[in-house]
Amino acid sequence: MQQRRRAAKRLALFNTLLGIRRSRDGDFLLGLVLATIAGAANAGGFFALGQYTSHMTGYVSTLADNIAVLNGKVILVSLCAIAAFILGSATSTGMIHWAKLRRQRQKFALPMALQGCLLFGFSWAGYLTSTAGLTFALAVLCFAMGMQNATITKISDARIRTTHVTGLVTDIGIELGRASFGMLSPQTGVSADRGKLKTLLGLVLAFLVGGVIGAVGYNNVGFFFSMPLALVLLGLSVPLLVRHRRDAH
Repeated sequence: MQQRRRAAKRLALFNTLLGIRRSRDGDFLLGLVLATIAGAANAGGFFALGQYTSHMTGYVSTLADNIAVLNGKVILVSLCAIAAFILGSATSTGMIHWAKLRRQRQKFALPMALQGCLLFGFSWAGYLTSTAGLTFALAVLCFAMGMQNATITKISDARIRTTHVTGLVTDIGIELGRASFGMLSPQTGVSADRGKLKTLLGLVLAFLVGGVIGAVGYNNVGFFFSMPLALVLLGLSVPLLVRHRRDAH
């Protein structure tokens, strides 16, 4: 009896995080988890590969700079990272729409499971020594980050993004500006959206904490620190996939 209750509680948690019936609290909780993983993976990309894998603004800037000086090697790496991130976003969106037509309850769990598999595969990239191999490992991580950002964007109806910290910080500034203006001119009725500000601050803090965890983990363990990150994603998604597969039969 207790085991059934525990199983029911676990399933309820999984449905809250990845189910088709969404709530702001569920989106926020999932966003915190994914932002932490994104921060850890981003730090891991730097410690393991010398590259930040969620920072597409930086890659586009690097691409422009090196086109100007005709540095072919860096141009190719930047193009590879940008293309992988875009392809990851496109893949996640395609999987969600495909699952929506066929297995609606699994539409968010499927891309999450693939992201976990990609991070698990990345954990073995330490055995790659060639430049081409390491560039491929970078592309895998960028692909996973693109998938994650697209997945949480689709889940939350674009209310939450987990790898785009520039946008989060910008929105924090906007809300603080609204709050300041409202205090100076209360007659205007302008005020900050406290709920949104709480969400934004929570996501940035989660990304920061994840970055610290990832920096310590990858610096001490290396590529294999991707395994616990992968297990979190697989732990969230696989139970739903298995349960709904059983229900289908």
